[in-house]
Amino acid sequence: MDDLSEYTALSFDVYGTLIDWERGIATVLAEWSARRGETLEDEALLLAYADNEAAVEREFPTLAYAEVLQAAFRRTALTLGIEASDSDVQELGRSVPDWPAFPDTHDALVRLQRHYRLIILSNVHREGIAGSIARMGVEFDGVLTAQDIGSYKPHSRNFTVLLDSLRPLGVEQRRLLHVAQSLFHDHVPAQQAGIDSVWINRRHDRPGWGATPDPGVEVTPGLEFASLAAFADAVDAAFGE
Repeated sequence: MDDLSEYTALSFDVYGTLIDWERGIATVLAEWSARRGETLEDEALLLAYADNEAAVEREFPTLAYAEVLQAAFRRTALTLGIEASDSDVQELGRSVPDWPAFPDTHDALVRLQRHYRLIILSNVHREGIAGSIARMGVEFDGVLTAQDIGSYKPHSRNFTVLLDSLRPLGVEQRRLLHVAQSLFHDHVPAQQAGIDSVWINRRHDRPGWGATPDPGVEVTPGLEFASLAAFADAVDAAFGE
């Protein structure tokens, strides 16, 4: 990855990279735990939640993401020993379109769009991604969701479908760069698929894995940036801007 100008397309994980899913999830979980008289820090809630969501996605690969969120919430409540009602879990299930974009997302995407085709490879349902695209205010050249693919990352099928989607766009595999925060969901399977990747390490100033499970294996993304804006700066420099 000596020259970012050699790539012609970027594929993006959305939640954790472009949309602040930890803030979205933690907001709902914190309000729920407070209603139950508990005072848990956001990090504790996210840590309890992370493995439960990954387990639900693995066990029920065709379940719509809104239902994944609800099932993961129920398991998290059991893990923490806190009661969760149907209305509690439904609140998380319908919250995806309300999750905020990171402050640098829109402007960085606009800058990156001058140089690359932009593709979404996301672990959500169509309704959720539509709401998030509206928040980001950028048009993408391709949108692939778990609902379309029938499985959730880190399943290898998701990256096979991503590579198949390049042909109609006239993009060669070696010209694709995958941009993501999650080592577990994205960088490990991207590396296994032979796709170069850039780590947007949104948690660079915080310990632990947050809402993302430990990848469990060694993985070394080609480049690492603390923000999408920093990555866009490097891209502009590579293209002589």
